[in-house]
Amino acid sequence: MPSLKDLKNRISSVKSTQKITKAKQMVAAAKLRRAEERAKESRPYTERMESVLANLSSSAKENPNAPALLRGTGKDETHLLIVATADKGLCGGFNSSIVRLARERIAKLQGEGKKVKIITVGRKGDDQLKRLYGELIVWKTNFLDIKQVGFAQAHEISDKVLAMFEAGEFDVATLFFGKFKNVVTQVPTAQQIIPAQAPEGITPPDLKGAVYEYEPEEAEILRALLPRYVGVQIFSALLENVASEQAASMSAMDNATRNAGEMIDKLNLKYNRARQAQITTELIEIIAGAEAL
Repeated sequence: MPSLKDLKNRISSVKSTQKITKAKQMVAAAKLRRAEERAKESRPYTERMESVLANLSSSAKENPNAPALLRGTGKDETHLLIVATADKGLCGGFNSSIVRLARERIAKLQGEGKKVKIITVGRKGDDQLKRLYGELIVWKTNFLDIKQVGFAQAHEISDKVLAMFEAGEFDVATLFFGKFKNVVTQVPTAQQIIPAQAPEGITPPDLKGAVYEYEPEEAEILRALLPRYVGVQIFSALLENVASEQAASMSAMDNATRNAGEMIDKLNLKYNRARQAQITTELIEIIAGAEAL
């Protein structure tokens, strides 16, 4: 049985941990508000971009002059997986859920005889994936020294992906990230960005029977639009990730704070019982000594 001193030290240690988790919860809550605003503000632009793409690609996809980013390479042999996670932990299962989805996709593709390449965005995703798939990681980046993710970071990633595509290093690119729903729900999401296709649920705008003529042609517009579309999708995913990370961190630290409180209550109860037992033992010894005299 632990001594009173051991129990007292454990109670003090758990109280210190509780202060830390409470502080991190408050920091995450403060960061979440701004991160959530940025993620939601980016959605109308992203959705409009997807709608325009769906409208233009519906007629240009069959055009032999359509950009390669739209029609693809004509093959489905090499897949590039862009796995975006957080740089830090202490955010519950946020990072693990994204990595798990990527691992399932890797196993499926390899089972079909496909070649897989991986780009990791975020230190935690790289740490988890390199244990089993280190030889598949062709490039990695993180944002440890950047206080706020911006389009410049997304542009750096999209430039790398587009350069690899132009060099013929892959046929299909899929982006993995956590989509922010609310404080308690962050959905691991896989979205194909090359060949470009609008996500499920996105439909071309209703033109109400009108027929548009494009100048220049759709293929020319798409040739300029598609590289930006890839960058926008990556930027949107990074913003969703930041909001999801802060929400998951706030929930995890709230749970940790409550668990620490419950542990403190149990340790206090054990401490009081041990102290009471010690006092009772001392009283019995005093009484027994007095009777012996």
